[in-house]
Amino acid sequence: MIKKLLILSSIFLFITITYGQKKIEPDAYDIAKAKKLKELFDHDEDEVALEESIDYVSFAFDSRNEKVTVNHDVKEKMISMVSRADIQKYSFYDGQSTIEEFNILYKNNKNAGFYIKDEAYKSDDLFHVDSRVKFTHIDFPLQGYRYGTHLLKTYKDIKYFTKLYFNDSYPIAKKVISVEIPDWLNLELKELNFEGYDITKTIKPNSKNKSKIHTYTFKNAPAMHKVSNAPGPTYVYPHLLILAKSYTQKGETKPIFNSTQDLYNWYKSLVNSLENDNTDLKSKVAELTKDTSTDEEKIKNIYYWVQDNIRYIAFEDGIAGFKPDEASSVFNKKYGDCKGMANLTKQMLIEAGFDARLTWIGTKHIAYDYSTPNLSVDNHMICSLFIDDEVVFLDGTEKFNAFGEYADRIQGKQVLIEDKEAFILKHVPTSEAAFNKEYHNYQLHLDNETLIGNVTNEFHGESRSGLLYYFDQLKTDKKDEFLESYLSQTDSNRKVSNIVTSDLSNRELSVSIAHDLTVKNAVSTFDNSIYIDLDLNKEFSGYELEDRDVDYIFSSKKYLESTTELKIPEGYNVTHVPNDLEVSSDNYDLSVSFKNENNTLIYKKRFQIKNAKIETKDFEEWNSFIKDLNTLYQEQIILTKN
Repeated sequence: MIKKLLILSSIFLFITITYGQKKIEPDAYDIAKAKKLKELFDHDEDEVALEESIDYVSFAFDSRNEKVTVNHDVKEKMISMVSRADIQKYSFYDGQSTIEEFNILYKNNKNAGFYIKDEAYKSDDLFHVDSRVKFTHIDFPLQGYRYGTHLLKTYKDIKYFTKLYFNDSYPIAKKVISVEIPDWLNLELKELNFEGYDITKTIKPNSKNKSKIHTYTFKNAPAMHKVSNAPGPTYVYPHLLILAKSYTQKGETKPIFNSTQDLYNWYKSLVNSLENDNTDLKSKVAELTKDTSTDEEKIKNIYYWVQDNIRYIAFEDGIAGFKPDEASSVFNKKYGDCKGMANLTKQMLIEAGFDARLTWIGTKHIAYDYSTPNLSVDNHMICSLFIDDEVVFLDGTEKFNAFGEYADRIQGKQVLIEDKEAFILKHVPTSEAAFNKEYHNYQLHLDNETLIGNVTNEFHGESRSGLLYYFDQLKTDKKDEFLESYLSQTDSNRKVSNIVTSDLSNRELSVSIAHDLTVKNAVSTFDNSIYIDLDLNKEFSGYELEDRDVDYIFSSKKYLESTTELKIPEGYNVTHVPNDLEVSSDNYDLSVSFKNENNTLIYKKRFQIKNAKIETKDFEEWNSFIKDLNTLYQEQIILTKN
């Protein structure tokens, strides 16, 4: 009897499992849908798609804390477009937000049983953060396999809810964002980067809740793929910038960020809470200024001391992500984030008798300016110095920028400068590409099948500061080794000797490096001809911009110029050189030329990237030039005996 019951129980369990599996495994419709989506989203990285993704955002009022709160509810239908896929589903939260629900469901809406981990977030780019992450690993065993996800995240204060993107890590067949705005909340949904996309919008009143529901629908949204040297996502992807302006409760209207003044008032309230006891700084400021004869010398001594002695460490921890650290704390610890370093610079300059002020700025990674008051408008802080009716910006995180020089990442960007209860808006000055000029001059001649000569190199602007920064990071006993390796480009056929440099500790001087050079394997002879690989740098040889749909962003504007002079051996003539190349656009000027003059072959290159970017509209012309340039690099100079 017991055996019969066990057999019946086993049969029942087998039938139950089999029936359950049939409910979650892909059927013909699922497989056909997966194949159709794969044809639609044919990027190699796309293995999973969202058949549907629905965001619903609503707001409430926390009367105890007098803050507007946010509920962000996201429901997704995921499907595997390939036969095997594994992904990680995650969501971040911090001291200003919580995750109320994080569920993964089978297609039959039963819980999939994945273990949800909850850990402190760690980043190589940040020293300390209060962010946490909930995540799980999801496997899709078959093509057409489906899961549903449900995420509910709440924000304790609306000011930390800054934007909504339509795109995701995965392509989306149908994306819907609905934002229900109650009548008591004055909130603008600023539509950015909508051009070229089919995004529909409806607004429907909800009389029951006394609100309006703004609904956006975007079909066939491509995935956000990681692309090197890309603009920040705020330039590229369609999104809604959340501009929470004010709220009305019990007949009283109170501002959130209704204007730039409101944003400044909140920032200033954080600054006003600092004690800034400068006792610990006084002796150092006195030491740095005692033997100076001009105000500029005093300022430079303080500014350069901060650059050289305070280690920059990115730091985000709740309100500390917006509030500067005490100047004395940064001074004593010898490290700080941009806000702490800006505050230390300000307080040291004040101790020296100058008018210095904290300054908020968004780097070029961010597309916004202060016309859209929102906590995502800036990501950096520097110090402004008012002197001789001018404003000079000081960024202690830029280790080898000289006084009055600005990194490309902040050039042209709008700044918000503290001015007691008011504020000042200005723009960081910009410099031309020539300011960053990098120049190489080769004076070469032949010794049998060896190129021999001397080389001079000059580095200005950011090409100089970048080189000095890297050089400074090396251990003392490695610096000579680095220079030799750098100048020879780690090529065993190149021997560098007799290196002479300018003062590599002085950030105000352009860097000059001269050396002797011997190059083997660049010359060969056959019958009465000599074949020479004359180009020793081959700049931009690997810069064809293919399979790319966003602009290419350089770290700074570029101005690369080189002149190579080759003395023609007696009894020989130049019988072949590559054709000259030249192309010009709003973003670049590129040219290569050859000239035979006074028994010397002169080979010149000038590559200027004027705006630190190559735009997608330039790609066809740019790639054509780079292709021709690569061909030129492969050609040899031919000298033939008379």
